[in-house]
Amino acid sequence: MLIAVAADHAGFDLKADLLPWLAAQGHTAIDLGTHDRAAVDYPDFARVLAVELLAGRAERGVLLCGSGVGASVAANKVPGIRAGLCHDHYSAAQGVEHDDINVLVLGARVVGIEVARDLIRAFLGARFSGGERHVRRLGKVLELERNPPRAEV
Repeated sequence: MLIAVAADHAGFDLKADLLPWLAAQGHTAIDLGTHDRAAVDYPDFARVLAVELLAGRAERGVLLCGSGVGASVAANKVPGIRAGLCHDHYSAAQGVEHDDINVLVLGARVVGIEVARDLIRAFLGARFSGGERHVRRLGKVLELERNPPRAEV
Protein backbone atom coordinates (compact mmCIF):
# COMPACT_ATOMS: atom_id res chain seq x y z
CA MET A 1 0.00 0.00 0.00
CA LEU A 2 1.15 3.55 -0.71
CA ILE A 3 1.20 5.42 2.61
CA ALA A 4 1.88 9.10 3.26
CA VAL A 5 3.68 9.62 6.58
CA ALA A 6 4.17 13.01 8.21
CA ALA A 7 5.20 14.22 11.64
CA ASP A 8 6.01 17.34 13.55
CA HIS A 9 9.19 17.54 15.64
CA ALA A 10 7.62 15.54 18.49
CA GLY A 11 6.80 12.70 16.10
CA PHE A 12 10.10 12.77 14.21
CA ASP A 13 11.79 9.91 16.09
CA LEU A 14 8.77 7.61 15.86
CA LYS A 15 8.42 8.40 12.14
CA ALA A 16 12.11 7.58 11.62
CA ASP A 17 11.53 4.18 13.29
CA LEU A 18 8.35 3.46 11.35
CA LEU A 19 9.53 4.23 7.81
CA PRO A 20 11.93 1.27 7.40
CA TRP A 21 9.46 -1.01 9.18
CA LEU A 22 6.70 -0.03 6.72
CA ALA A 23 9.03 -0.84 3.84
CA ALA A 24 9.86 -4.21 5.41
CA GLN A 25 6.11 -4.89 5.58
CA GLY A 26 5.89 -4.41 1.80
CA HIS A 27 4.45 -0.89 1.84
CA THR A 28 5.74 2.19 0.06
CA ALA A 29 5.95 5.06 2.53
CA ILE A 30 6.17 8.65 1.33
CA ASP A 31 8.15 10.64 3.91
CA LEU A 32 6.54 14.10 4.06
CA GLY A 33 8.71 15.39 6.89
CA THR A 34 9.65 16.84 9.19
CA HIS A 35 13.23 15.76 8.68
CA ASP A 36 14.76 16.69 12.03
CA ARG A 37 13.87 17.59 15.62
CA ALA A 38 13.72 21.37 15.07
CA ALA A 39 10.40 22.78 16.29
CA VAL A 40 7.74 23.01 13.58
CA ASP A 41 3.96 23.46 13.49
CA TYR A 42 1.83 20.32 13.22
CA PRO A 43 -0.88 21.94 11.02
CA ASP A 44 1.71 22.33 8.25
CA PHE A 45 2.28 18.58 8.21
CA ALA A 46 -1.42 17.77 8.45
CA ARG A 47 -1.84 19.94 5.35
CA VAL A 48 0.92 18.33 3.30
CA LEU A 49 -0.36 14.85 4.18
CA ALA A 50 -3.92 15.83 3.24
CA VAL A 51 -2.74 17.17 -0.11
CA GLU A 52 -1.04 13.85 -0.93
CA LEU A 53 -4.17 11.86 -0.07
CA LEU A 54 -6.58 14.16 -1.88
CA ALA A 55 -4.36 14.17 -4.97
CA GLY A 56 -4.41 10.38 -5.00
CA ARG A 57 -0.66 10.09 -4.50
CA ALA A 58 -1.22 7.96 -1.38
CA GLU A 59 -3.94 5.53 -0.35
CA ARG A 60 -3.79 6.25 3.39
CA GLY A 61 -1.90 8.46 5.78
CA VAL A 62 -0.14 8.19 9.12
CA LEU A 63 0.24 11.47 10.98
CA LEU A 64 2.31 11.92 14.14
CA CYS A 65 2.62 14.62 16.75
CA GLY A 66 3.29 14.64 20.49
CA SER A 67 -0.19 13.76 21.76
CA GLY A 68 -1.89 13.25 18.40
CA VAL A 69 -4.64 15.66 19.40
CA GLY A 70 -3.47 18.75 17.55
CA ALA A 71 -2.61 16.89 14.36
CA SER A 72 -5.99 15.14 14.46
CA VAL A 73 -7.86 18.42 14.86
CA ALA A 74 -5.90 20.03 12.02
CA ALA A 75 -6.28 17.10 9.62
CA ASN A 76 -10.02 16.87 10.22
CA LYS A 77 -10.47 20.49 9.09
CA VAL A 78 -9.65 19.38 5.54
CA PRO A 79 -12.71 18.20 3.57
CA GLY A 80 -12.14 14.63 2.43
CA ILE A 81 -9.88 13.76 5.33
CA ARG A 82 -11.21 11.54 8.08
CA ALA A 83 -8.46 11.29 10.68
CA GLY A 84 -8.74 9.06 13.72
CA LEU A 85 -6.55 9.47 16.78
CA CYS A 86 -6.03 5.93 18.05
CA HIS A 87 -4.23 4.40 21.00
CA ASP A 88 -5.65 0.87 20.80
CA HIS A 89 -5.94 -1.89 18.21
CA TYR A 90 -9.74 -2.01 18.20
CA SER A 91 -10.14 1.70 17.40
CA ALA A 92 -7.51 1.62 14.65
CA ALA A 93 -9.36 -1.17 12.83
CA GLN A 94 -12.89 -0.08 13.70
CA GLY A 95 -12.17 3.48 12.58
CA VAL A 96 -11.68 2.17 9.05
CA GLU A 97 -14.40 -0.50 9.15
CA HIS A 98 -17.15 1.77 10.50
CA ASP A 99 -16.01 5.35 9.84
CA ASP A 100 -13.82 4.96 6.74
CA ILE A 101 -10.90 6.90 8.27
CA ASN A 102 -8.11 7.51 5.81
CA VAL A 103 -5.57 8.95 8.26
CA LEU A 104 -4.32 7.27 11.42
CA VAL A 105 -3.05 9.81 13.95
CA LEU A 106 -0.67 8.68 16.66
CA GLY A 107 0.66 10.49 19.68
CA ALA A 108 4.40 9.82 19.67
CA ARG A 109 4.61 10.76 23.36
CA VAL A 110 1.71 8.41 24.13
CA VAL A 111 2.45 5.19 22.24
CA GLY A 112 5.73 3.35 21.85
CA ILE A 113 7.08 1.73 18.72
CA GLU A 114 5.48 -1.69 19.24
CA VAL A 115 2.03 -0.23 19.93
CA ALA A 116 2.43 2.11 16.94
CA ARG A 117 3.26 -0.86 14.70
CA ASP A 118 0.24 -2.79 15.98
CA LEU A 119 -2.04 0.19 15.36
CA ILE A 120 -0.69 0.69 11.85
CA ARG A 121 -1.13 -3.01 11.04
CA ALA A 122 -4.74 -2.81 12.24
CA PHE A 123 -5.37 0.42 10.29
CA LEU A 124 -3.83 -0.81 7.04
CA GLY A 125 -5.43 -4.25 7.29
CA ALA A 126 -8.96 -2.95 7.75
CA ARG A 127 -11.48 -2.14 5.03
CA PHE A 128 -14.67 -0.07 5.19
CA SER A 129 -17.52 -2.50 5.85
CA GLY A 130 -20.05 -0.86 3.54
CA GLY A 131 -22.73 -1.85 6.02
CA GLU A 132 -25.98 0.10 5.70
CA ARG A 133 -25.67 1.87 9.05
CA HIS A 134 -22.02 2.78 8.39
CA VAL A 135 -22.80 4.13 4.92
CA ARG A 136 -25.69 6.15 6.38
CA ARG A 137 -23.51 7.60 9.15
CA LEU A 138 -20.65 8.35 6.77
CA GLY A 139 -23.14 10.15 4.54
CA LYS A 140 -24.09 12.36 7.47
CA VAL A 141 -20.42 13.10 8.14
CA LEU A 142 -19.92 14.06 4.50
CA GLU A 143 -23.01 16.28 4.68
CA LEU A 144 -21.44 18.10 7.65
CA GLU A 145 -18.40 18.75 5.45
CA ARG A 146 -20.54 20.10 2.60
CA ASN A 147 -22.88 22.13 4.79
CA PRO A 148 -21.31 22.94 8.17
CA PRO A 149 -23.79 24.16 10.74
CA ARG A 150 -23.79 27.90 11.39
CA ALA A 151 -24.62 29.58 14.68
CA GLU A 152 -27.93 31.35 14.56
CA VAL A 153 -27.76 35.04 15.42
